[in-house]
Amino acid sequence: MTTAPTTPTGPTGPELAPLPLADGATARATELCLGRSAQFDTGTGVLHHVARFAETTPHAPAVIDGDTTLAYPELLSRAALFRAALVSAGCGAGSVVAAVGDRSADTIAAFLALEGLGAVYLPLATDWPAQRVTEVLERSAAGFLLDYSGALGGGETAVKAAAGLGTAIVAAPGPDAAAAPYTSDGRDQSREPRYCIFTSGTTGRPKGAAVEHRGMVNHLWAKVSDLELSAGDRLAFTAPLVFDISIWQMLAPLLVGGAVVVVRQEDLGFPRRVRTVLERTGVTVVELVPTVVGWLVGEAERRAPVVPALRWLISTGEELRPELAARALAALPHVRLLNAYGPTECSDDVTHHEVTAVDTTRPRLPVGRPVDNARLYLLVRDEEEGPWRAADRGEAGDLFVGGVVVGLGYVNDPDNNARAFFTDPLDPDSPTGRLYRTGDLARFEDGVVLYLGRVDRQVKVAGVRMELDEIEAVLLRHPAVDRAAVTVPVVDGHPSLAAHYTVREPVTPEELRAHLAGALPEAMVPRRLTELDVLPLTPNGKTDHRALRQLTQDGTSLAEV
Repeated sequence: MTTAPTTPTGPTGPELAPLPLADGATARATELCLGRSAQFDTGTGVLHHVARFAETTPHAPAVIDGDTTLAYPELLSRAALFRAALVSAGCGAGSVVAAVGDRSADTIAAFLALEGLGAVYLPLATDWPAQRVTEVLERSAAGFLLDYSGALGGGETAVKAAAGLGTAIVAAPGPDAAAAPYTSDGRDQSREPRYCIFTSGTTGRPKGAAVEHRGMVNHLWAKVSDLELSAGDRLAFTAPLVFDISIWQMLAPLLVGGAVVVVRQEDLGFPRRVRTVLERTGVTVVELVPTVVGWLVGEAERRAPVVPALRWLISTGEELRPELAARALAALPHVRLLNAYGPTECSDDVTHHEVTAVDTTRPRLPVGRPVDNARLYLLVRDEEEGPWRAADRGEAGDLFVGGVVVGLGYVNDPDNNARAFFTDPLDPDSPTGRLYRTGDLARFEDGVVLYLGRVDRQVKVAGVRMELDEIEAVLLRHPAVDRAAVTVPVVDGHPSLAAHYTVREPVTPEELRAHLAGALPEAMVPRRLTELDVLPLTPNGKTDHRALRQLTQDGTSLAEV
């Protein structure tokens, strides 16, 4: 794959291998695929729409961030200041720009500035350890670090790592900065790499999924369409910035003249504060992990009515259980409940499903029908290295995604690309020519996707997507550890990371926890660390992860560290 001429230094797609197909697989998979089409303008930037509303509705709020409200002209001016600071540092089309700071109005202004320049947005978490920040900066070949962490700080680790690598550091513009007003160059941005999100990798190293502008904007318009977003909506910006859902949350309302409401992390930690901030700001659409959904439902069950302006509640991050969905529908009868599914590699969500009372009688909730311009296929491989065939009607299979939503691949990561991205042999009219293997097991039923779990060992715990193999790889780097296995048992009704290991020499759980915390985000550090004499094996000699999960669920593992 190649990028547009205007983005010579940004992420480019990998050389793709063909997907080996059995005889007749193409016709059958195409016959049974799920997809729908719509005409969206995916060449125009979000910044263009912000400028449009700055002229037509200059008093409309664009971003509400605590006590600060930016109208559309003010957001446009703030983006222009960021643009000026970036240009002054040498940033331009195709530049990869790592950005560090807390979720705020400046996050949105910085993204708009980068989009306007044709640069690539790469968010870093303020709580990542130095090793992970360094790995991400190196893997992405980021040329700049934009630090907008402000008076509260949090960007120190990233700034130090960038300085050590010789990466140019750009400070956020101050209140007295000046910049030229925004002017559109009218270019077609569709083929530009737009952002790069780093996710957990099986090798013990993070992998960066690069997404094109057209895939991102298609997803934004799909959200606008399915949620019927309008200028009257206020959408809560709740997601950690290193999660792909943060992209649509901070941009989709700006396409239609609505407002983004920034919800600070400290407010997401307490049920009453979540409810209070949603009610005070008149949020109409909110996306939350199931744990926080449960909090909001609990508040409604105790003191209905709550969040009277809310019309959509979206579950994300991990599987929404039918019993919680049933409680949500009962406690919040004025709110529509959406279940969504999608990989970072495919511009975020590729399916939407409005949950009904009938759905809650199922063992698992459907994840829905494809969003506009996504094509979904189910394929089965009867032998481990054999060709793929189309799954029969009602048969489970590997879920593959085609269409404009498929991203560019992993940045500077040929091994992972070879396992996940292929040329698309199923759709001769594919706008990208790419097909992505999700690694998820699914079944199609009456035009709806039923998610059945991971084919490999990628999981989501507390809303954080991770590869268990990555955690094991980091644990095995400790010189005292001989073998290791990480599982996700359910303890007290909640999934929790647990690590079991054998040692070459004595080591305490506290030492291992510190070792893990030095390389992994906090959410990926197991809270339960158990030393065993030997790891249990299955009859074919592989680690018996099921036995290890049961060991923890039975309460026979060591106490929490």
